[in-house]
Amino acid sequence: MKTLDEKLNLLRHNLPGQKTKIMIMGLGSVGAYLLDYLLSAGNDRMEVCVVGRREAKMVSDVNIARVAALIRGQNRTEVTIAGNIDFEDIDSIADCFKAYKPDIVVNSSRAYPGLKYGSISWKNVRAYGIWAPLAIKFTKNIMEAHEQAHSSAVVINTSYSDAVIPWLKSAGKPYPDFGSGNINHLIPRIKFAVAKEYGLEDYWNIDVTYAVSHFHDVVISKEGHTENVSQLIDIRYGGKRLEPDLNRIFAACRIPMPVDAKRNMMNASSNFEIIQGILAAAGEGKKRKLHCPGVLGELGGYPLILDGTGAEVRSYLEETYFTLDDMRRKNRESIYLDGIENVENGRLYYTDELIRKCKDAFGITLMKKVEYEEIEEAAGFLVREVIEKNI
Repeated sequence: MKTLDEKLNLLRHNLPGQKTKIMIMGLGSVGAYLLDYLLSAGNDRMEVCVVGRREAKMVSDVNIARVAALIRGQNRTEVTIAGNIDFEDIDSIADCFKAYKPDIVVNSSRAYPGLKYGSISWKNVRAYGIWAPLAIKFTKNIMEAHEQAHSSAVVINTSYSDAVIPWLKSAGKPYPDFGSGNINHLIPRIKFAVAKEYGLEDYWNIDVTYAVSHFHDVVISKEGHTENVSQLIDIRYGGKRLEPDLNRIFAACRIPMPVDAKRNMMNASSNFEIIQGILAAAGEGKKRKLHCPGVLGELGGYPLILDGTGAEVRSYLEETYFTLDDMRRKNRESIYLDGIENVENGRLYYTDELIRKCKDAFGITLMKKVEYEEIEEAAGFLVREVIEKNI
């Protein structure tokens, strides 16, 4: 498996002579929003290939996105539909990689489509980590196919990357380069809140550096507090550090949002930001800071720098304000509350608290650990015993 830096530098080498090929795997709400955003960029140096399970639906969704974007005078991007694909079939996914040779892949496929898993888990067990086996189910197949096809595409994963990417890495398997969403969704909320606190009109110029896992994205966004867990965050404006009352800031982050598929505008926007960051660093020689879950195979969410200002493009975790050890410790503290005790040697360990809560809420006995080889079995168990009995 090539490193992220190797992929970025290969992309830098190829960009001047060819269009950037972006593949969206799974055209549910995240993929559809992302397609719309990409077409709205008005970039004639970009091609998009859409891959999914239902060709008729993809044709319909692609058509409306293309027409709507051209009405706005923005669509200059070619879109190809790859046709039906079975995300259970690694060989067919590999054939798709070989045929289209993408530069960037966004995996927005879901093992159980059309359902926000959190609509079941949050109100019952206040934790999302239970769904990790479902989140990794297709991701592992896509990454195995990526390796089988000898692809050099940068891969962005959209589903619970806080645990999914490190789980793959710990098992010695190929893993996505980026995770999208989660921690990323908190940054704008914090900027809005800080701008209001200080009377700043240009909230976009507030600089936030933050390390935290999925649990705190949810509890801060939904409830406006941190569950009494101190946060590893640095906030600056005009180069000067700001030190607001963080309890007030996080309370102000409780912004009403839809609970249906419209929420996926944020995840799609996170994917768009990552793609723009990759192209800025590899193609324009710029430096960008992103906040991503699971990036570089780390457990939880981290600030990442893409630096294209030198002769080689580099990617690294931002350690100007926090040490890597501190970020890892804080993420473990955060993701524990999401029901994940540890991920190591290809095993995911649930917390005893989550096991007890699942017994009380769903009447099931959740396994303490899930071996990599048991992912399919665990995912099936969650579908049969939790999802299908609670929707």
